[in-house]
Amino acid sequence: MDLITKGGPLMWLLLGCSVIAIAIFMERLFYLHRSRIDVPDLLFGLRNLIRNRAYSEALAECAATPGPAARVIHAAIRRYSADREELRQIVQETGQLEVPKLEKNLPILSALAYIAPLIGLLGSVLGLIDTFVRISAQGGFVNVGETSQGVYEALITSAAGLMVAIPSFVFFSYLKGYTKSLMHDMELAGIEIVTAICDLRKEQGDVISMRTEFETAGSSDGKSKGAAEREG
Repeated sequence: MDLITKGGPLMWLLLGCSVIAIAIFMERLFYLHRSRIDVPDLLFGLRNLIRNRAYSEALAECAATPGPAARVIHAAIRRYSADREELRQIVQETGQLEVPKLEKNLPILSALAYIAPLIGLLGSVLGLIDTFVRISAQGGFVNVGETSQGVYEALITSAAGLMVAIPSFVFFSYLKGYTKSLMHDMELAGIEIVTAICDLRKEQGDVISMRTEFETAGSSDGKSKGAAEREG
């Protein structure tokens, strides 16, 4: 509290910046941690449901799972009958809508990391100006102790600005990396679910085609045998 008093009114502004930075970091960390899921494990279960045409159960599973990756998968499964290109477009658009949610308040944290040193520098400059004004008012006759005391008080804000800026930048870098990791998971989920839907649909179509050909061949063989018996 003594340092805040000596540093001047800008110290209160820096204190407010530090509180905001910590609040944003804790809120984002909690949100991103809840958004992290095991994408391969989720896709494994969904493939089995899609293979059995249990699309309602697959949608319910996605709705019960938090995170952007689950929402991207949910959007693709809702339009499972669409072709591959349309599914890709759906996945891409859904992912673009999720990005702002992941990056929410990160620009504020970045701004605090850049602004805090400038506020500290401003406080130091104002403090030095005040010191020299007092020296001038005394006719320039001051001792070294008074001068050093004024410089000391002026530099407090610079130190405080750096103490706010450095953790803020570290917070921002960590959260940015965490966000990029979630975006990668989201892209992976989108690619995998589109591939799963289209490949399983193709397999089912091939099975139906083979059954149709088999039934047609069997019917033709039956007719040939019947004709041969009548001729006999």
